[in-house]
Amino acid sequence: MNFATASLPEIATQRNASERAGQGQVFDFWGQLTPAEQTTLAEQTARIDLDEITRLVKTHLTGGQSAAIDFLQLEPAPYIARPENGGAAAHWQRARAQGEAALRAGRVGCFTVAGGQGTRLGFAGPKGAYPITPVRSHSLFQVFAEKIRAAGMRFGITPPWFILTSPANHEATLAFFAEHSHFGLDSARVHCFPQGTMPAVDFAGKILLEAPGRLALSPDGHGGALRALVRNGMIEVMRDHGVDTLSYFQVDNPLVRCVDPEFIGFHLETGSEMSTKMIPKCNAGEKIGHLCRDTQGRTLVVEYSDMPRELCEQRDRDGELHFRAGSIGIHVLNREFVERVGSGREAACRLPFHRADKKVAVIDATGQPVTPAKPNGVKFEMFVFDALPFAQNACIIETLRAEDFSPVKNSTGVDSAESCRADQLRQFARWLKAAGANVPTDATGLPPFAIEISPLFGDNEASVTARWAALNPKPALAEGLFLT
Repeated sequence: MNFATASLPEIATQRNASERAGQGQVFDFWGQLTPAEQTTLAEQTARIDLDEITRLVKTHLTGGQSAAIDFLQLEPAPYIARPENGGAAAHWQRARAQGEAALRAGRVGCFTVAGGQGTRLGFAGPKGAYPITPVRSHSLFQVFAEKIRAAGMRFGITPPWFILTSPANHEATLAFFAEHSHFGLDSARVHCFPQGTMPAVDFAGKILLEAPGRLALSPDGHGGALRALVRNGMIEVMRDHGVDTLSYFQVDNPLVRCVDPEFIGFHLETGSEMSTKMIPKCNAGEKIGHLCRDTQGRTLVVEYSDMPRELCEQRDRDGELHFRAGSIGIHVLNREFVERVGSGREAACRLPFHRADKKVAVIDATGQPVTPAKPNGVKFEMFVFDALPFAQNACIIETLRAEDFSPVKNSTGVDSAESCRADQLRQFARWLKAAGANVPTDATGLPPFAIEISPLFGDNEASVTARWAALNPKPALAEGLFLT
């Protein structure tokens, strides 16, 4: 429907549907709106699945209840250990070969969830545009783009890149990529598309307005990424590219191996529909989810805030955490699985929504803005890891924290831009030492000066070693060294 020219009967039909669903209040100010404001409100309400909202209100607010986890029946999910930690080196070599074959065949695409803003970092703009590298201050987007380009040079075909934005940062993200000429990637193989939104409701289940002609909307969570792929036609784009395997990662983790042949190989070898990486939790209170298995043999992630404290702290006979496998938001998914889950056609594999009580900027009964001092509404969001229980042969592999995980969530302290830059410096120093360079470091592996290695020079220890060996003469290691 084109609401700029929508007829009165069409608007009346929409208002009647809202009334029947008990949500007629969204049109309370209709007669006071300008034609442009009426168009905005009509477009927003047309995108709402009223049956879905009714179901969520019943489940989460008005007497129903979501399915509870039987914690007493949970077991730690099994995983494939790294060779350094007892895994079979030959098995990892076979997986790497299978993953490399898939990459050479063009079967793999990359998928970045990048809907966030850099607000917590004190940065005005898409989080992916945040400057994160220690010497050149390259953005998160540039780091990933260069890793994808490096994979293209190594395997003969560059994986297409799918990037989930949000309504708040979509245009800014497109502009950022255009400004930087897509960081050397073919623009026809970079696909940005916005995630969906959900209306906030009050505690009685009524959809809230943030202005007389505008709903209070928020992104539907990283789990909404799967249905955004479907709704934005990205499944067909994947088919056109020949992609049947998707490497998923979040925009706030510049250390991620976004093109990891071993991970892809294990996913394919096990016939998994969705695979995930784990790291051993550093302590019982670390704020990452727990990979578990239920009595039906399904893999699931239990949030750190939901896991009973006694289970978080439980130890095995070796003194290790019993539930040690931490979820870090790195996955590989089958295209057909994404389509099945993302379409929502099958109730048996429909991602659940989670309730979050929030302070929501709204208007009062007279249309005046209200800034709440405490939570006044409910937002609904989905988590991508909730797809794991629906996946056949879900595969979990161990990864090394120092090589794959250093999120940027805060400006200082734990999981911050500060800690991430230090982790990058440790990684670069470690790779150069392995290559034979004499790099001074402290007891934590941190060098006394800033160095940086572009993924185009080398994106792992082996590739850096090969490139370093070929340099003649070798560059002096000093403050501000940048290798590309």
